[in-house]
Amino acid sequence: MYTLGIDVGSASSKVVILEDGEKVVASSVFQVGTGSSGPERALKEAFEKSGLGYDDMAKIVATGYGRYSFEKADKQISEISCHAKGIYHLIPTVRTIIDIGGQDAKAIRLDSRGAVSQFFMNDKCAAGTGRFLEVMARVLEIDIKQMAEYDARATEVVNVSSTCTVFAESEVISHLSNNIPKENIIAGIHASVASKACGLAYRTGLEDDIVMGGGVAQNAGVVRAISRELRRPVIVAPNPQITGALGAALFAYDEAKKH
Repeated sequence: MYTLGIDVGSASSKVVILEDGEKVVASSVFQVGTGSSGPERALKEAFEKSGLGYDDMAKIVATGYGRYSFEKADKQISEISCHAKGIYHLIPTVRTIIDIGGQDAKAIRLDSRGAVSQFFMNDKCAAGTGRFLEVMARVLEIDIKQMAEYDARATEVVNVSSTCTVFAESEVISHLSNNIPKENIIAGIHASVASKACGLAYRTGLEDDIVMGGGVAQNAGVVRAISRELRRPVIVAPNPQITGALGAALFAYDEAKKH
């Protein structure tokens, strides 16, 4: 039995096709989200990879910011629930999830059965999100994928204190004009993102194991900064960008079993 989960985010679209609630037979990620061709392109790629189509899917669940815009779903479920289910499926020892996406950050606490017991979310401000890192990479004239490499070479962490993306941009330009190395500025940018994410995590009542999901978890510099801030290890979920879509596919499997 095949089920499909689609995570229609504000910045990217992710699809997971699951076989019998266990095996991922195909997944895809497109870096454009709701209101764009992203969802359809992600679906097309996943169907091509798996050799399957809509008719093969027992159930389809949509999650993410744009979940209600995807009309082919049998059900819509919040991204908090889907990220929790996806990460718990991969790492059952998880108790705290830090998920930093394109335009929001979430901290979720789970109980021993994987149920959400508390969560906090920042979706009102771009600071502390993937969008913030994109803006900073543009100012620094580097590819966002290079940020972790620069961070690893930093000799100190330069303070980037502004809580607003626009003001932080001005702060970074000021650091550059004072000839402060990009490596140290990037370490400061990552520390700023970590501070905001950890602030949410502390409010949930921090408990090990701590697992990171979301696209920003692919940036090892941010993961290091969060681990430093929390003074404890942080596990990165396998394929962290698709954990929400995986959770949606698992919920779809649960739905299919009811019928």
